[in-house]
Amino acid sequence: MATPHNITEFFLLGLSQNPQIQRVLLVVFLIIYVVTVCGNTLVLVTVTSSPTLASPMYFFLANLSFIDTCYSSSLAPKLIADSLYEGRTISYKGCMVQLFGAHFLGGVEIILLTVMAYDRYVAICRPLHYTIIMTRRLCTMLVGVTWLGGFLHSLVQLLLVLHLTFCGPNVINHFVCDLYPLLELACTNTYVIGLLVVANSGVICLLNFLILAASYMVILHSLRAHSAEGRRKALSTCGAHFTVVALFFVPCIFTYMRPSSTLSIDKSMAVFYGILTPMLNPLIYTLRNEEVKSAMKKLFAYVPVKSQMDQHRCQSHLIGKDALNKWILQFYGSGGLGGRQGKSTSRNGKVLSQSREKCLPDSLIKHFFLEFLITYITQMENKRNVTEFILIGLTQNPRMQKVVLVFLLIYMVTLLGNLLIVVTITTSRALNAPMYFFLTHLSLIDISYSSSSAPKLIVDSLHEKKILSFNGCMAQVYAEHLFGAAEIILLTVMAYDRYVAICKPLHYTAIMSHRLCVVLLGVAWAGGFLHATIQILLTVWLPFCGPKVIDHFMCDLYPLLKLVCMDTHTLGLFVAANSGFISLLNFLLLMVSYVVILRSLRTYSLEGRRKALSTCTSHIAVVILFFVPCTFVYLRPVTTLPTDKAVAIFYTMITPMLNPLIYTLRNAEVKNAVKKLYQKVTSVEK
Repeated sequence: MATPHNITEFFLLGLSQNPQIQRVLLVVFLIIYVVTVCGNTLVLVTVTSSPTLASPMYFFLANLSFIDTCYSSSLAPKLIADSLYEGRTISYKGCMVQLFGAHFLGGVEIILLTVMAYDRYVAICRPLHYTIIMTRRLCTMLVGVTWLGGFLHSLVQLLLVLHLTFCGPNVINHFVCDLYPLLELACTNTYVIGLLVVANSGVICLLNFLILAASYMVILHSLRAHSAEGRRKALSTCGAHFTVVALFFVPCIFTYMRPSSTLSIDKSMAVFYGILTPMLNPLIYTLRNEEVKSAMKKLFAYVPVKSQMDQHRCQSHLIGKDALNKWILQFYGSGGLGGRQGKSTSRNGKVLSQSREKCLPDSLIKHFFLEFLITYITQMENKRNVTEFILIGLTQNPRMQKVVLVFLLIYMVTLLGNLLIVVTITTSRALNAPMYFFLTHLSLIDISYSSSSAPKLIVDSLHEKKILSFNGCMAQVYAEHLFGAAEIILLTVMAYDRYVAICKPLHYTAIMSHRLCVVLLGVAWAGGFLHATIQILLTVWLPFCGPKVIDHFMCDLYPLLKLVCMDTHTLGLFVAANSGFISLLNFLLLMVSYVVILRSLRTYSLEGRRKALSTCTSHIAVVILFFVPCTFVYLRPVTTLPTDKAVAIFYTMITPMLNPLIYTLRNAEVKNAVKKLYQKVTSVEK
């Protein structure tokens, strides 16, 4: 049972109360946050797309970049938004969520940095056994341990704070909700809790830092037996890691390794380890690591036409479609490829291109299209001998497969929660605004989206052999992308609805008419249909010659492309363009719309800002939960990672389950309508 208190929101004093300084802080922290997200995303894409960066060190670096992006996102957006206006309020629940998120991701990063130090120790001190010790299974397990450790650490912190009584005042002298500023507001004796906070946060920071320091002393001692070049290379990678460790651990130890008290310098320390360090990490690792810099240069300076491959293709490609032959001849002859006309001969209805210059187009887009078309038609003539696929699933451990009850429970909660939203809105006269019209269809899409993968996962957990027919696989791919894309576009439409409601309130009913709402909903479904149709057309005719084992719990594009018996590089670029860039583009549109919304809130009253932020925060939470995993999975070249299964579970099952909870817990109108519906049902039964 929660401890009673009369505080429903807190006021954050922020970094400064000077309006001129706030404007400067807005620009500075917005730039820092954009650099943080772009830099860490670049490291993530570089590591996942480069075959040369396949060692465990870069696997951990990719996870560190992902954590840094999330960690910075738990603090920076709120700080940037608060710089736009004077009344910086945060609800009690929002404060607890921010506290949990910051300590969860911070705890994960602390443990992950220790794991990375262990990786460097094995690589330098036991190089001959490195590949045997640091297996993919162990690396995945270590990453799982970091996330579990961060979760347990944050859970303990949250439980300590939830039982505190806040009777007033409610002004936090900070720009975030953190432990020590909150302990100062509690109207109980917090001495014991302060010691527990030191034990849970400070001692963990200090202990991990001492372990790291000890490991580097051992590494430095062992380097005496290495050559000068070996010492230089080892010190280069270790120097980058130790720099990151010092930047992150020292401020954390200073903040939490002391009794419960707040200092004026605490805000600067929080800015350093919460905002600046995540920005510096990708710079440190790229500037001091030649392999990462080389991989980035290849990523930016990628030349899709290699001379030997071009010469071979220009001299040997035979295409057996007369209509296509005619089109290619016309395309070459018109100068569309930007090359000189070369000799082409027709032999038995097949075209043989003999001019190497024709394979060097001026237009990269035209080249990609022609390259894909030639390879595609040629390979499609091969006979497919795969009629079914075998899914490995989440795990092959029979004991672990018994967690089917967990997924069954998640699926039932998803169905019941979203159905409750649909029934509540359709039966309540108070919920007739366009926002609730879109929310109803979001719940319907969530039900359909979760149903495209969850039932199959649950059923497969009961069987040792998980088989899916080729047609069933294609149907699952189509359904996933149909409902996923429809949800992406619908979330963007809902952001537009919030923009009109907040920025143009007097014209809201005139603009957001029922007809426009229906049209926008139709656009969402049409967009999802076109997206899924393109994906299925790219996939359904691919030649699968074997093997037929999919390392996933469902049929998805990248695991399928790994089984294709042809070069899928160009096809992977089309998939990234159709899925990844759509997710990223809509996400950027959403972020821009909310920046405009937050800017317009400066002219509102305190109560108006609170109500507007309440509805917008729910929508932003849903957007982040859905878009970030989708962008992570699809905005990269064709490759599969061990984390893809967990990420897929998150956006196909967890997010559809959380959506109704987020919208009901943060929306008083929906909660009141649910209560009335419950009272109506119980009265009818009586």
